[in-house]
Amino acid sequence: MARIGTVVLGASDVRRAAAFWKAALGYVERDPATDDDWVVLVPAEGPGVGLALGLSGTPVQEVPRVHLDLYTEEQDAEVDRLIALGAARVDWDLYPDDPDFVVLADPEGNRFCVIDTTHG
Repeated sequence: MARIGTVVLGASDVRRAAAFWKAALGYVERDPATDDDWVVLVPAEGPGVGLALGLSGTPVQEVPRVHLDLYTEEQDAEVDRLIALGAARVDWDLYPDDPDFVVLADPEGNRFCVIDTTHG
């Protein structure tokens, strides 16, 4: 049976994206960076899914088919922390009534959600 090892995101500035995601997730580079077009990030401690960032000239999708969900019990504080790191709020017209998620974008414009795990 296969398992997810790494999620890959495109970035126009791989170093900027890596700096954001390392700070956001507490990840480190799996291998020392040798160029500016590819990096794999992994949890600093213990097992977990990796996040790879690859150089891409493809525009960011307004409604991406694949995105990251970050889980937290302190959604407001986590959203504030991520915005301070360089994320931006996304004007999202598709919120349901009483959502358990907030849509943000990383400095590259990649959309991701911050999920409130305490939400009913």
